[in-house]
Amino acid sequence: MVLINIYIQEVTRRLPEKNREDIALELRSTIEDMLPNDYNEEDVYAVLEKLGNPVALANGYRDQPTHLIGPRYFDIYITLLKLILPIVIVISLISMFIEYLTGITEEGAFINVIIDVFSFGVWKIIETGIHVFFWITVVFAILERTDTDKGAQPLTISLEKWTPDDLKNVTYIPKKKAISKVEVFGSLMWTAIWGTVYFNANHLMGVYEGGNGRLEFVMPALNQEVLVQYWLLIVISIGFEIALAIYKLMKRQWTKALAIWNAILQLFASILFVVIISNPNLMEKEFISYMMNLFSITDVQLKGWIIYGGIFIFIVSAAISAYDGFRKARAS
Repeated sequence: MVLINIYIQEVTRRLPEKNREDIALELRSTIEDMLPNDYNEEDVYAVLEKLGNPVALANGYRDQPTHLIGPRYFDIYITLLKLILPIVIVISLISMFIEYLTGITEEGAFINVIIDVFSFGVWKIIETGIHVFFWITVVFAILERTDTDKGAQPLTISLEKWTPDDLKNVTYIPKKKAISKVEVFGSLMWTAIWGTVYFNANHLMGVYEGGNGRLEFVMPALNQEVLVQYWLLIVISIGFEIALAIYKLMKRQWTKALAIWNAILQLFASILFVVIISNPNLMEKEFISYMMNLFSITDVQLKGWIIYGGIFIFIVSAAISAYDGFRKARAS
């Protein structure tokens, strides 16, 4: 009898208090019906073993699930996480970019700025991910416990039971054409880095000299006033890159239209780069003199190396990017 009382106690203490007394009476009656008339401790042990773990038995009496998110909603939960998380991360990275665009007021090593932008971007992704994960989990945990339909079949994204018609709404994405989220976030990070450097070039790009264990900014390489003259075209280019990244995130695969837009972006960026780097007043005179003395060359040679070398590298990389887009779009 002691074992029976303890077993009933272990079951009912895990249940709502209002139901404990009724379930205790029901459970005691069930146990007594399972026991022989002249039972002993071994009989009680056998019956309790047959009833099983009191935790599992208590779960059977509960109206609420013991799991946080069950199989009925789990697939929708994961799908929404994958859908919402990238969108929110893109928005947070754009806001980070805008913040860094005007946030540099003092000279600093170029590599330090890249590290700052990258590390802050990674932290922004982690922070955003935690918030999105928490709130979506809370919503689905509440939904799981307020759902009156106890069906076990997983629901679709429309909260309806699955039918073969749902396959018509799914896009098949070949592996060779797929666009990874890492690729999209990487392009956004690169946009944030080069945009930050462009609008703060007089603080970041130039001559550094080592002193007291750290790099010190000596002179700027580029004329910031000349760079600012093209600010509208640069902003358009940045907006184009962000829009294309979002478009990639939505399409999830390379298409002919996406490849065309990517080629247009590469063409626009190449023309803009050639126009800016060909400006005769782009480089500071002090920087030109410093580099001439350092490498023992003329200003014509220096400008030729920088201008023609820069144009060649930029156009080749742009052509490779455009070609790669069309190649992936044609893949099957």
